[in-house]
Amino acid sequence: MRIHVTFIDRVGITQEILALLGARNLNLDAVEMIPPNVYIDAPALSQVVLDELNDALLRVIGVQAVELVDFLPGQRRHLQLDALLAAMSDPVLAVDPCGHVLLANPTLVSLVGREPAGEPLSRLFAEPDLAQTLITKGFRLPMCEVSLQGQALLLEATPISGGADALVGGLLTLYPPSRIGERLASLLHDHAEGVQALLGDSAPLKELKARLHKVASLEAPLLIQGETGTGKELVARACHALSARRDASFLALNCAALPESLAESELFGYAAGAFTGAQRGGKPGLLELADGGTVFLDEVGEMSPYLQAKLLRFLSDGSFRRVGGGGEVRVNVRVVCATHRHLESMVVEGTFREDLYYRLNVLNVMVPPLRERGRDILMLAEHFLRQACTQIQRSPCRLALATHPLLLGNRWAGNVRQLQNVIFRAAAISEGEVIDCDDLELAGTALNNLQPDAPQVTSLEAAVQDFEKSLLETMYAAYPSTRLLAVRLQTSHTAIGQRLRKYGIASRV
Repeated sequence: MRIHVTFIDRVGITQEILALLGARNLNLDAVEMIPPNVYIDAPALSQVVLDELNDALLRVIGVQAVELVDFLPGQRRHLQLDALLAAMSDPVLAVDPCGHVLLANPTLVSLVGREPAGEPLSRLFAEPDLAQTLITKGFRLPMCEVSLQGQALLLEATPISGGADALVGGLLTLYPPSRIGERLASLLHDHAEGVQALLGDSAPLKELKARLHKVASLEAPLLIQGETGTGKELVARACHALSARRDASFLALNCAALPESLAESELFGYAAGAFTGAQRGGKPGLLELADGGTVFLDEVGEMSPYLQAKLLRFLSDGSFRRVGGGGEVRVNVRVVCATHRHLESMVVEGTFREDLYYRLNVLNVMVPPLRERGRDILMLAEHFLRQACTQIQRSPCRLALATHPLLLGNRWAGNVRQLQNVIFRAAAISEGEVIDCDDLELAGTALNNLQPDAPQVTSLEAAVQDFEKSLLETMYAAYPSTRLLAVRLQTSHTAIGQRLRKYGIASRV
């Protein structure tokens, strides 16, 4: 039985209580003194002895109450600690100031295959100097890679202080690279970005969403094509959110933003000592961090020939080598690529590998330019205006009706990104509650700024048709088939055939 005695603290009272227990020859498993309380665990204590002991204890001057309890406070804390450690899915261990294991959670015990308490870290990890490094640095280390039971893990060290800056050891947490990838992905994007992030209800956008629902669930590479600024990364994120990988990482790399060597190490990682200044123990790349999830390669058309070859090998068998590494790394990652370049033309020119193009182009979607999305422009403009007002902490404002023709008539060469920038600038500069045409600063780029000698435009639809017919007549001379012209204009040959027939331009498939 376990009993809790409450008393008024005075000198010698605890000795009197313990003397009563000792006089009855009771074996005590534990005694916890937390004045004005004493907790006693006496497994052999019977009910008869307890009744007699209860009377004796209450006769002690200062004792106020005696009651049964389920657990002693220390036992309860120990059970709670065990439950907490068992609930942690990542391996965790506590070590003393000399680098010996004090405590390990069940996940680590299962990984190692034994209870490692009392062992030095050198018996657990492949890195013989790990313990000394941790001790020298006061258990304050940047996250580094270690090897445990042949498995590459990332180690995070936290010092344990005993007060007054006295170091009593450290807490070591180990993560598979994919877990860090999940944390990184959640930090970069802490909100859902599914199909609902693709704002608009125009026919081209509805077609895009319908196609996304079809290709998202398929375990094959996806190629997203479209002009700069159309929102290709949003489309990639929507595809990931619709897939079975939605709960895993989504990590992105812009192939145009980094030199070849840096892009290679970011994507494939590097081994220990791969180059001067390399992180101790090496570093996993995005492919390892996103294991089980999706890697998005933006502007894949800018990838160097060397990286194209390395990516092709990964797509072929799912394995690769880190920079400076000798061993093969195998991961389960879906690759989604995007480009504004015309990859087929680059294949013909010899600047993009043909075999890689066909590997990437298993599934594809075309993101429509903003100018083809009609009144989606107004919906997006209103959305960006609300977003801008919140961001710069100004009072809400609205677009004047007079701005609608200006917004709808603009060619939007920079697409959604350009529209967002225009709206943000207008919200930041304008001081009124209404954003007018002058605030948008689009006078030099809209359709209505025709040259003085230009023909009069009767309507936007007529102007678009005149432009489309003139463009097709000119381009068809250089690309004399629906397929060639469709490739050049980045659309389907069916759509080109329909337009050629509409304007009476001869065609041959």
